[in-house]
Order: sequence, then structure tokens, then C-alpha cells
Amino acid sequence: MKINHDQTPVRTKPWAPPFLSSEEFDDTEKEYVLQVIDKKRVFRFYGNQEESETARLEELYRQRLNVRHCLAVNAGTSALIAAMIGAGIGPGDEVIVPAYTYIATASAVLIAGAVPVIVEVDDTLTLDPQAFEAAITPYTKAVVPVHMKGFPCQMDEIMAIAHKHGLIVIEDVAQANGGAYKGKQLGSIGDAGCFSFQQFKLITAGEGGMVATNSDTVYARASIYHDSAYGFWGTRQYPEVELFPGQNYRMSELNAAMGLAQSQRIDAVISRLRHIKKTIVEGIQDIQLLKLQRLSDPEGDCGYSLVFFLPNAEMAGQFSSLLAAEGIPNGTIDNNGFADRHIFKNWTYILEKRGASERETPWTCASYKGNVHYSPDMCPNTLDWLSRAVSISLHQSLTDEDCGDAIAAIRKVSAMLE
Repeated sequence: MKINHDQTPVRTKPWAPPFLSSEEFDDTEKEYVLQVIDKKRVFRFYGNQEESETARLEELYRQRLNVRHCLAVNAGTSALIAAMIGAGIGPGDEVIVPAYTYIATASAVLIAGAVPVIVEVDDTLTLDPQAFEAAITPYTKAVVPVHMKGFPCQMDEIMAIAHKHGLIVIEDVAQANGGAYKGKQLGSIGDAGCFSFQQFKLITAGEGGMVATNSDTVYARASIYHDSAYGFWGTRQYPEVELFPGQNYRMSELNAAMGLAQSQRIDAVISRLRHIKKTIVEGIQDIQLLKLQRLSDPEGDCGYSLVFFLPNAEMAGQFSSLLAAEGIPNGTIDNNGFADRHIFKNWTYILEKRGASERETPWTCASYKGNVHYSPDMCPNTLDWLSRAVSISLHQSLTDEDCGDAIAAIRKVSAMLE
């Protein structure tokens, strides 16, 4: 195909900053962090919990999500592990995870002692409900729907299948803090929801995470696991849950102060992002060459990523290159220059069934009776969708003029390739 490319790009200005969260830093973060320093209390369990920034952050998320319990931890991965341990997931169990998520989702399953079962995503780029149900075995204990890039999973279908088979649902909300599904906040729908406050996320504390649940038992067990000395800091809320060995996943007061300042403005940030995405979508939705990503709930989408599909991988690569030349940065599955750990084919130690111990792993332990198989091509539908996808990162600072540039560039490149 010969492409006549107008050498004058649509846009010559920079597109947008790389981070959503840290661009919002202002005097509120400074005030909250300095308050912690002034109090000289950076350890969560020192002194009165009513004065704890971590406790305040937990209360904010309890109110936002309308759940009984929230537990702040030191990372999103820690949240996933603590939630799994809290739910009783362990050796001998299988946990279903999507083929498109950060490797930490599957790694958390392994650290809990269980075996990850990798299944397809569909044109929502989230867990395919049919693939989920087809992967259920007598050893399946749980499923982890991941709200990737702010896109809500198909939770009605997932919850119906989980209830039918008696499975635990742990939502991975690391990339979708503030998103919703049919009016319910993401993270409040399953048996537990797990959040991340790492800098690439919508809300940052540098590092940090949160477990949300309506289950007293999940909360009590997650609390015990997140702190090996949890039973010694004071009266336990659920003493009937026996103590067992734990980790140190505690959140510091400094991280909590940052997360608290950031979380108070999340709705305003998402509102701007949704307006920006809606503006661009309305300007390109009639282009026949492009298939816009299907969203299970467009109103609940966080709005910081715009994805559309081309007819084949070759055209997606061409489109991506031409769009970048027009001044709109974007990405495809293969053009980032590194093996993207969000894609299952690059989860090397999982595909090779390598654990931290050479003697025993979740796959070889005596409790596990299943026989899961992995290969780099085991989820062809996922690889096909991703190979044809072009993704544009959006930012709350983008103006209507910026949106106009994106629309013009996408339309220009589409005309070249049609």
C-alpha cells in the first residue's frame, strides 16, 4: 500500500505528562506530609489510632466504596496477597487470572501458595466470561477480574459464574481506582477489592495499597497477614480468628498522608478524564477503519486510555507509526522496546513454572492435584486483540484544542490507510 503522507504534522507541541497522579501535587500534599513530620509519628500503630493518617485513609475508602472494611498496606501486590490469604486461598488451589494484566496479579497467586490459571481477554481487554467459566476445574478456588487501564470488567457475568460455581472473586483495581460498574464503585462488587497507590496509578502515595471487603473473616485474616505482630498492638476486632504467621505489609503514615491528599480529589480528576475521552470518541466513532474498544460500562470507565483496533497487526503497526509522526504518542503490543510484563507471553517465570524454591513450588506441592499447562501462545485471542490495538494515553490536563488535534490526527491517518 502506497501512503501519501503530508509532511506537516497535525501537532508539534508536547502531548501530556507521563503521570496522572503526581501532576496533581499541590499544597495539600505538602500540608498533610508536614503534619505527619510535625507530629513525629510515622509508624501507623504508635499511639491513638484516631490520630492515624492510615486510619483516616482507610475510613475514606470505606465511605467511598460503601464497604465494611478497608485495610491499608504498603503496595498493590501486597493487597492482592493479603486478600487471597484473607479469603483462605492457598496450596492446592487454582486461581483464574486474565492473560492481560501486570505480572503481579499472577505472582500474588503464587506467593499465596496457589496456582494461576491464565485465560483469555476479549474485546473489552478484560477477562472473557466464557473463557473464565471454561477454565473452571475441581481445584478452582477464586477468580481475579482485573479492571485494566481503567476499563471495568464485565462484572454481572463474572459474578453470576462465580456464584454458580461457589468461587471467590477478588477484584484487581490497581489501574482503576475511582472507576465504577453500573453505579457501584470498582472494588466493592466482589468478595474483596485490591487497590494500588504506586506512581503510575490514578492516585499515588509513592507506593501503597488497599484491601476492601465486606467480609469480617477476610478482613481479620488479611489484617493478621499484613503484620506478623498484628495481635500485639492492641485489642483485636475479631479475636475469634486465630493468629498465624504474617508479613510486614504495613503502610507508613507518610504514605498514608500522600494517599489521603490525593484520594480527596479523585472524582474531579476522573470527571475531567471522562470529558476528554468522550470528546475524542465522538470525533472518531464514525471512522469505518477503526473498531473502538467495547466497554462494559462506558459511564464507569476511568477515561485515561483510548483504545481502538485495526483489521490486522500490520495495519496497527502502520497506524501507530503514522499517528506518532502526527504528534500523538501512542502504543501497540510490540512498539515499546521491551517485553511488556502486562502480557502473559512475557511472564517467563510463570510459563516456566519457576518458584522461589527449587525443591517445591505451588505446582509441585503435595496439595496440588491439578495439571495446568502454559505456553507463550496459549491465549491466541488475547494476542490477536492486543496485536491489533492502538492505545493513546489521556491526561486530565488536555484541553479541547488538544482533543481536536488527536481527532484530526486520527482522521488523517485513517484516510491514508483506507
